[in-house]
Amino acid sequence: MVARDPYAVLGVAKTADAAAVKKAFRAKARDAHPDSNPDDPKAEDRFKEINKAYEILGDAEKRARFDRGEIDADGNEMAPHFGAQGRRGKAYSGFGGGGRGFSFEDIFGDTDAFSDMFRGGNAGARKPFQSRGANVSYTLKVGFADAVVGTTKRIALTNGKTLDVRIPPGTESGQTLRLKGQGMAGAQGGPAGDALIEIEVSAHAFYKRDGHDIRLDLPVTLKEAVLGAKVPVPTPFGAVALSIPKGSSSGKVLRLRGKGVPFTPPGETIERHGDLLVTLMIVVPEGDPALEAFTDAWQPANAADPRKGMA
Repeated sequence: MVARDPYAVLGVAKTADAAAVKKAFRAKARDAHPDSNPDDPKAEDRFKEINKAYEILGDAEKRARFDRGEIDADGNEMAPHFGAQGRRGKAYSGFGGGGRGFSFEDIFGDTDAFSDMFRGGNAGARKPFQSRGANVSYTLKVGFADAVVGTTKRIALTNGKTLDVRIPPGTESGQTLRLKGQGMAGAQGGPAGDALIEIEVSAHAFYKRDGHDIRLDLPVTLKEAVLGAKVPVPTPFGAVALSIPKGSSSGKVLRLRGKGVPFTPPGETIERHGDLLVTLMIVVPEGDPALEAFTDAWQPANAADPRKGMA
């Protein structure tokens, strides 16, 4: 089956830039992914067609060669076209007639496959043209904590195989993992393409990533804030104890060193970690008569206006 025009498959104009082509590919691949269309038996064929089109248009060199007619939509080499001039610039009108006929050596050269063919040579013995298979793209959702500490996820490929994918510690949304040789099969024994796994990290209920650090709003009681306390704090690596200083206010940030995102700086081999930045949030109990009575009678030693300077 001859592949359709890749521009038509992705729905982009021939003047579309690389960013527009990539955006169109991602949208169509996401809509056609077999996992998103379990009841549609044709979804896999559409998904393969979209990946094949992007294999051409997503590669600047292949796209240029396709636009010049040097390769087809499958990435196969196109046969050269000859006009009314032979390779040596001599006009010809056929191989008979009153004038001197041109030999195939004149037109194609001694080593050309056409020369072998018409001489009775074994052109079929020539090695068939091989081409690399198309890459296949996937999107893999990973939980926030799993992305921080690293994990292994199993995915189903379009060819029916399942594969365990290792998610390195510190992975973030938008990163792409390349699995060599796990894409579409090559033509005529050519190498298989790759599987490109784009990671999508899910939002967390209370963690937020800030570069290599992680931010966490921690609710604390009024008593813990006033008198100080040691409280448990969740981290992606397990709970740890945090010391809250006496007289802490809401918004105070405490740092747990080394409990952030793992990373390896450029040029280094030793893994490092960011920090966990804990912001205290005082929670005042509702409907506590004793607290209300105490506060009403309380005369603070330091009656400074906390909003001074805001007027």
